Amino acid sequence: MKRIRVIPFIICIVLCHSHLMAQETGEEKLGSWFMYFGTHRISEPLSIHTEVQYRTYEFGSNFNQLLLRTGLNYHFQENAMATIGYGNIPSDVTYTDFSGEKNSKEHRIYEQLAFSNHLGKVSLSHRYRLEQRFLESSTGEKDTQHRMRYLLRLTYPLNQNWFLTTYDEIFINLQEPLFGQNRLYAAIGYKFNSAIALEMGYLKNHFTGINYDRFQLGIWWNTDWRNKNSQNKNG
Repeated sequence: MKRIRVIPFIICIVLCHSHLMAQETGEEKLGSWFMYFGTHRISEPLSIHTEVQYRTYEFGSNFNQLLLRTGLNYHFQENAMATIGYGNIPSDVTYTDFSGEKNSKEHRIYEQLAFSNHLGKVSLSHRYRLEQRFLESSTGEKDTQHRMRYLLRLTYPLNQNWFLTTYDEIFINLQEPLFGQNRLYAAIGYKFNSAIALEMGYLKNHFTGINYDRFQLGIWWNTDWRNKNSQNKNG
């Protein structure tokens, strides 16, 4: 009889442990991504990309990742450009909140092609990216990985300032496992002027066997230094 009573107790412990382990991933929490993107035109064919993303497991707290990325864009057509760039990305790969001294590190080089076109009022943009990732875990173990990414974004203007936008981006690893992740995003945006825009939206980030929900707030800032450069030369 004692053995029979012990069995339900063991089952209960196992189920509770499994539930706690699932919670430790942060899957049930609404995390947040706060983002800045900048494109700064310095000449007719060239511009500089700047980017900062601060990502958390919970809304506004529990650090997940800081992404610092820059790149040099070459505009070879009016609606097409090639980019080569670099990213520095410290990450906390565990949901447990701590001070951050055990964060993993990543240095990333990337190359990409981006194109845009229109289908009626809808603006479409395509981005093809290849990444070389140089990873170092919190224990000092190092690894090099490669992956491809494709993003398709659709943007629909509601009026002169407001717009709706959505995208889907798939990540394919060039080593096992092949599937990396998929990001599905939808947002409403406001265009203050030709240089500044704001987006607020929701991201579903799907990995094999796990999904994350993320609130996103992003600002886009574009500057054009071509006229200033030409004036300086003429002066």
